Amino acid sequence: MLATEEFARHAARLLVADDEDLVSAIEQENARQQNSLMLVASSSVTDPSVLACLATSSMNVTAEGYPGARYHAGCEAIDPIERLAVDRARALFGARYANVQPHSATTANYAVLSALLDPGDVVLGMRLNHGGHLTHGYSVAYSGTYFTAVNYGLDEHGRIDYEEVAALAEAHRPKLIVCGATAYPRTVDFARFRAIADSVGALLMADISHIAGLVAAGLHPSPVDHAHITTTCTHKQLAGPRGGIILSGRDADTVLPGTGRTIARTLDRAVFPFFQGAPVLPAIAAKARAFALAATDSYRATAQRILDDSAALAAELTALGHDVVTGGSDNHIVLLDLTRDGVSGIAAERALESIGIVVNKNRIPGDSRPATVTSGVRIGTNAVAQRGLGPDEMRVCAGIIHSVLTAMRPVGERDFTLDEFTAAGLRAEVEKLAAQFPLPRYLPGGRS
Repeated sequence: MLATEEFARHAARLLVADDEDLVSAIEQENARQQNSLMLVASSSVTDPSVLACLATSSMNVTAEGYPGARYHAGCEAIDPIERLAVDRARALFGARYANVQPHSATTANYAVLSALLDPGDVVLGMRLNHGGHLTHGYSVAYSGTYFTAVNYGLDEHGRIDYEEVAALAEAHRPKLIVCGATAYPRTVDFARFRAIADSVGALLMADISHIAGLVAAGLHPSPVDHAHITTTCTHKQLAGPRGGIILSGRDADTVLPGTGRTIARTLDRAVFPFFQGAPVLPAIAAKARAFALAATDSYRATAQRILDDSAALAAELTALGHDVVTGGSDNHIVLLDLTRDGVSGIAAERALESIGIVVNKNRIPGDSRPATVTSGVRIGTNAVAQRGLGPDEMRVCAGIIHSVLTAMRPVGERDFTLDEFTAAGLRAEVEKLAAQFPLPRYLPGGRS
């Protein structure tokens, strides 16, 4: 038995022996995940080998700085872990530069903004209620408080309005344009964004947190050689630990005007020492493991299933009479407009969770309801595709969602009632599907 395996068994025995209350809570969460269907677009199933990396003795090491240039001793055995993560990230995405230290995609985005911009500089990003993110230039967040945020949106068909992007860029001359989204179900034209950025002398940052797995698998165009900088989290579609990475392609060695430093060097200095202290080394090890898994043929097959599942889910929901924003999906996201259903996003979210289907409330283009209520739900197929559910099972899921939305009765904007006999039958259908497709590799002897 390897020392790492023996240690893991020993640590688990200590936890069980020493903290009954915590173990009980953890076991309840394990059971919830096994018995329900996670259709939250920002979630996935982390492989047990990735989880194992998070529970290693590398947590005991403080390693401010970068491999070969740490500010603490005792990092000789740690440096190869980070180098491995960097090499695997670069290979996976075809990048020339990678920084694997950011604690999250938000941290990565803000490190980029703080590295490239001065307070008050103009940032052009997608409107939040059209599918953008807080870090892309929104008034309540750092990105829209310390910088001047200008926002583009979608056209009447729910697609990115590239003409508006170009017009706003010409009018406001942003220093940075941000592309990528958190609730956009269609393909992003990164080459067109780069052309717009070049036309006004702006830098381009692509946030691919939601589509990084599809990009890695070659199933979505890559921004790495179009954007000056690409960022992503590692836990959504990459099925890694909670964390972020920063990438750069052909522009990595470009010297930024007035600095004498390349983009790569500027980004390194922005992550440490400017924005973060010591990295979380077990998370970096877990990222390295996740990147290795994402480079396999098995992962590519799963990524294709993610696309097939979302297409089937969108088509079936449409056939059942529901409004799917943009009429379909090019990625893992199906955005459902509940206006005609007569229920709010929060009520639908709660009703679906009551029978074992987990989605999240989400604003839709033109939504008049606040983000705490919304008029839509965002559905994602990452986790169910990992479990092996295919298009046939997605059509079953669509039928269950339809049954909930038609049977539930709203009570105000936030609450609902659902006949318990109906709910029990639907819950049994969900549990049957979940039992047929257990979390992969989580149970001894289970499906790999």
